[in-house]
Formats: sequence, C-alpha cells, structure tokens
Amino acid sequence: MCDELTAEDNGRLTRRQLGAAAGAVGAALVLPAPADAKPIKGRDVTITTPDGQCDAYFTAPTGTRSPGVLMWPDIMGLRPAFRAMADRLAQSGYAVLVVNQFYRSAKAPIIAPGESFDQPAVRDRIMPWRAALTAAATTSDAEVFLAFLDLQTEVDTRRGIGSAGYCMGGPMVLRTAAAKPARVHAGGSFHGAGLVSDGPDSPHLLVPKLAGGYLIAIASNDDARSPNDKTVLREAFAAAKRPAEIEVYAGAMHGWCVPDSKVYNKPQAERAWGRMLDLFKRQL
Repeated sequence: MCDELTAEDNGRLTRRQLGAAAGAVGAALVLPAPADAKPIKGRDVTITTPDGQCDAYFTAPTGTRSPGVLMWPDIMGLRPAFRAMADRLAQSGYAVLVVNQFYRSAKAPIIAPGESFDQPAVRDRIMPWRAALTAAATTSDAEVFLAFLDLQTEVDTRRGIGSAGYCMGGPMVLRTAAAKPARVHAGGSFHGAGLVSDGPDSPHLLVPKLAGGYLIAIASNDDARSPNDKTVLREAFAAAKRPAEIEVYAGAMHGWCVPDSKVYNKPQAERAWGRMLDLFKRQL
C-alpha cells in the first residue's frame, strides 16, 4: 500500500540504511544499460484526454519499430527516475510511454528534490490528487494512452503492448489490460497498491478479462500486512487460466524497484526487472 502505514514502515530505517538509500538516490540516473543496448531517442509529449492535457515522456529505439509499453509511475509521479527507467527499457527494444497520471491536478514533476511521500506535507498535497484517479478515470486514460502509442511511428502495431506499474501504478496495469485485451498482452505490477479489495471494482476482479501473461512482484512488508492478497491473486489467475508469476520478494520493502526510493533494493530490483524483460520477450 502507498499510504501512511507504508510511509511509516519505510521511515523506520537505520542510519546505515539511510546512507545506502542516499547513495541510491544519487545513482538514480545511472541505471545499468543492457549489454546489447539499442540507440534510443526520447521526447516530451502532450496527450489530449477527455479530462485535459497529460504531460508524458516517450522514448524508443531509433530506426526501427518496437512493441509499445505503457508505464505507470508510483505515487510520486513522473520524474527523472522514471524517465531513466523508461530509457533503460527502450534500450532493450521497447517504445515506452511513461505518463504523469496526476495531470488533472498538476504538471510533472509533482515533488521537489528532497521531498518524499513519507513527509506529511507531501502526502497531504498528493492524496487529493490521488482521489481523482478513480477506476473509471484510469480506464479512460489507459484507452487514450494506448491509442497514442499505436499512432507513433516507432511502435510496431503488429505486436502486443505491455504495461508496467509501480505502487499505485500496479492496479492501473490491470485496468489497462482489461480495457484493451486485444492490444495489451503482458503486464507487470511492482509493489502494487490495492490490487485486492472488498469493493466491486477491485482490480483482481478484472483478471478474467485479461489476455497474455502477468508478473506480480510483491513487497515483503505489503505481504506482511495483507498476507491473503497473493492467494486471492493466484486463485483469480488460475481460475481464469491466465499465466501469472506472483511472488513476494524477500527483504524488499514497498518501493524497492524505483532507484530514487529510500528503500531501493538493487539486487531485488534487478531481479524484478529481469523477470519483466523475460515476460515481455515471451508475450510481446
């Protein structure tokens, strides 16, 4: 969950852990490139939706057409760390759109250097913007963003689209895939927040609508708080006969995959990244 409880969990770091986290933040833009990294080119884009103008970043290999990927950031939104992650994925052969999901309320970046979600003032600013991202709003946005990808000359429309989401972006991946199953053939949720709930619009209820394969990478502290979620997800995918890799990453706390996170766990982040690449290679 990306909420006050997770912020409290992630705030309980020792001085040694805080020092390591500071180093990770400094390395946010120095992610390792793949061995066969392709030349890429990125550009800022603006996408018109029914609710306004969404600012986003699009990056892709040059001189070729590639499968598209829609990336949903965590609750701190589109920022340099996610641009770097999108570029890294593009170097592996994908045309990547990473969006400012808070465009209805603010332009990216929505946080200033040194700010983080565990600061009460930052949470108080962001949570009303988060409330505007209803299931219906997310689905509407996803349809527009997927259409945008298919209009780009760098995207190979003969191949399926993938989606990756972090924190609040995890359920957005499932909503994206359920909105356009004919186009979305793979999805990865990393420390996804609220994938299972008691509500009638719970993301896990969308599993029967999905196509392709999925990766659900769960933080250890999220699992400790909601240990039954992984079982519900496994049962949902099994019942729908949809392949899914659902795993709790030992020792990895909520937010561990994003390199500017205070709890960035490089070994486990690299393992999750590798599993996503394997999934996209199989399904797209």
